[in-house]
Parts: sequence; C-alpha cells; structure tokens
Amino acid sequence: MKFNFAIIIHILGILLMISGGFMFLCFPFSIFFWEGDWINMLIACAITVLAGFIAWRRTKNNQNRELKKRDGYLIVSFGWLIMSIFGTLPYLLTGTIPNFTDAFFETLSGFTTTGASIITDIESVPKAVLLWRSLTQWIGGMGIIVLTVAILPILGIGGMQLFVAEAPGISPDKLQPRIKETAKRLWLLYVGLTVAETILLMLGGLSFFDALNHGLTTMATGGFSTKNSSVAEFSPYLQYVIIGFMFLAGTNFTLTYFSLKGDFKKVWRNEEFRKYVGLIFFVTLATAVTIYIVTDHDIEKSFRDALFQVIGITTTTGFVSADYTSWTPFLTVLFFLLMFVGGMAGSTAGGVKIVRHIILFKNSLLELKRQVHPAAVIPVRLNRKAVNQEITYNILAFIMIYMFIFGIGIVVMSLLGVDFITSLGSVATSIGNIGPGLGDVGPVDNFAGLPSAAKWFLAFLMLLGRLELFTFLMLFTPYFWRRY
Repeated sequence: MKFNFAIIIHILGILLMISGGFMFLCFPFSIFFWEGDWINMLIACAITVLAGFIAWRRTKNNQNRELKKRDGYLIVSFGWLIMSIFGTLPYLLTGTIPNFTDAFFETLSGFTTTGASIITDIESVPKAVLLWRSLTQWIGGMGIIVLTVAILPILGIGGMQLFVAEAPGISPDKLQPRIKETAKRLWLLYVGLTVAETILLMLGGLSFFDALNHGLTTMATGGFSTKNSSVAEFSPYLQYVIIGFMFLAGTNFTLTYFSLKGDFKKVWRNEEFRKYVGLIFFVTLATAVTIYIVTDHDIEKSFRDALFQVIGITTTTGFVSADYTSWTPFLTVLFFLLMFVGGMAGSTAGGVKIVRHIILFKNSLLELKRQVHPAAVIPVRLNRKAVNQEITYNILAFIMIYMFIFGIGIVVMSLLGVDFITSLGSVATSIGNIGPGLGDVGPVDNFAGLPSAAKWFLAFLMLLGRLELFTFLMLFTPYFWRRY
C-alpha cells in the first residue's frame, strides 16, 4: 500500500492555517496592552498561515481523496511536530525565548499539554506571547486533529482514521454515529466549559486576561499559568473553581455530556468514573491528614492543598498550589506514583489512564483463577461487559512499553549528566504529560537548567506520551513503511 503524500501535505497545510488563525487571536492583545511586540506576532501569524496555504493550495487538485489508516498516523504525528516548529515563531521573533531548543521545548510542552516550562520569569513575558502559550495547550488539549475531523467531510475526505489515531484512551466513545457530529459536540462542550470557568474566575477577582489563560489551560489539563507562583497565591475560592474544572477535564467528555443532559445514572454506572472518584477521595484523605499532622495548616487549608495537588497530578494538569515535595518523603513518593495513573479515557488528561489500570488489575486477578481452573473461559469484564481479548493484550503491551521507555529514559537522562532524582521526575512527568516533577524540575523549579540534549529527549517523550506511544512508535518500525 502506498502513502497518499499529496493528501497528507494537504491536511498538514490545513492544520497550519488553523494554528495560524489561533495565533492571530493574540494580535489584539498585543495592541491592547501595547507592549511593542504586535508586529512580531503579526509576522509569526503570517508566516504560519502562508506556509499552510501554500501546502494546501499545491495539493488542492489532487484526485485521490482517500485517506488510509497509515496516512492518518502520519498526519497526527507530523501534525504535532510541524505545528510545534511554527509555534516557536512568537517566542523567537519577540525575543521571549531566543534559543530554538528552548522555544521548541516550550511549544511542544504546550501542544502536548505537558506544562513543563523553561521560562524563569513568566510575569515578564509579553501578554500576547503568554496567551499564545496558553492557546497551544488549549489547542492540544482536545487535539486540533479532532477539530479538523469536523472539516474534512466538507473537503470530501473521510476523517475516521484521524480520530482513531488521535482520540485519547483505548477507543473513541462516539456521542453520535457520525464522526463529524461527535467532533462538533466535543468541541462545543470544550468551549462551553472553558467559557464557564473563565467567568467564574473573573467573579473571584481575576482579571479577564488571567481568567482566560487559566480557563484555557485548565480545560486542556495543561497547567501553564500567567503567574510565577502558579496558583499558589490565589484565593481559596479561585483554587476550588480550578479544582472543579480540573476534575471535569480529567473526566471522560462523553460522561460530562450525559451529566449535562441529566443522565446521572449512566455516569455513575461507569466503572472507570467510580474508580476515578474513589482514588481521588482516598488519596486526598490520606494526604490531608498527613499535611495536617506535619504542618501548622488548619483543616481547610490541609484539605484544599491535598485535593488540589491530588487532582492536579492525577489529571496531569500540573498546576501548583504548594510544594508537595517539602511535606514528607511519604507524600513525595505518593505523588510520584500518581504520575503513573492519569485521568479517564476520553478526557484531555495524559498518563496511562485509569481504565488501563482497572483492566490490568482485573486480568492479573483472573490469572490466579485460571491457574486453578485452566480449562475455564473467564473474560475480563468492564461495566459488566466482557472486554475483547485483543484490548487486554493491547493494554498489557502498552504498560510494558510505557515502563520500558520510563526505565530507558532514566538511563538516558543520567548519561546526559542529570542526577537520579531529577531524571526520575523529569522522565515520569514528560511521558505522562504532567508538568512538575521531582528534584531540579520539582513544583518550585522548572526545566531551564537541563542540558539541551536532555530537553530534546524529554520533548520526544512528551510527544510519545501525548500520542499514547503506539501512534508515534509505529513510525520507527520497518513494516509501517513497507509496501504491500
């Protein structure tokens, strides 16, 4: 099977034009705040849109409009890379981040919603650049590919291959039979929740600009903030608002859709959702009790810090309200383990995903039964339905590869001169798309001090994690490129 490179370039051109359109949204803020960077933002936008337009125009008349599954994987993988390359322009042209390595790291961290930053003084960054920084996370949160899926049918191109390659989780849980309608509903919900959070944050005293940025990055489970201290200095009201929307962002969007329609029974019957709530409840309880014992915080402050950090790391949002590494070694280890959990499948969260842990645990228990009753056929069940054996094998392979890459990543970072604790934290947080890690990349530090080679390697891990390993790793296998 040959690749349809013409249609691949055509769609990549569309992605660049869409990315440039979002970039243009920052231009009015350059004018409003009059920080002298408006011309550079305009140039960055023009270059991005022009490059996309040329790619789209040159392949517009291609007769073969068929999009195969392998084409979809190429578009998703190269789409993130190309958008990240052009996404560096606002940083480079404004001089905010003059080094390409750092600019690419910051941009890819945004698009993958990791939230790992190399900017040491965020509050000195021009407002338009800060907005672009937040928009990269908002675009990447749901996946600009899903947005494009809604446009492709108009162009006569089927988009199901893209949705399968990009949709978070094990398989896309479609709200409607048509993929176009699914994408539209997902984005309508995504935009609606972002607007709602922005309004609630403004009611708590945040400026429109700060509220908008935190609304964008919360729903994306990204964690970029406009403040050097992240949200540590925010009022309890603002922190509770962000907690609520982090929880929603880490929930399967189809369940949020059903809850808005009033179908709460369907939501609670979902086994993954119950485990998601249960995990947050019990870990928060253990964390709050520990904080209350080892610090001078009152009960409310202990509970709020515990809940904020547990949800922040579980959903891979990465906002920081306190330095969790300063509490106790027990909590440091506990939060490190949370980095391997992730939110629900079908959410904007990164990580392994809770549903994979559920199926892995159930399959492990059933193996004990199979040892006693080797002839018995005992399927793994999720939501009272038997899970296809192929899905179980897929999850086992995913977990094995995930942990293998984690181990290799620690070795690579150590070879690059990074200490063990920092290597541990940086690899875990990058492949899980979380943000803060341990050691020199902990919640009160950032990634600026790492060697350039380490930043490129961590950027590679971010992309691997965002595309759920298989989509990107497939490109490095010979049989993916083999004609047949």
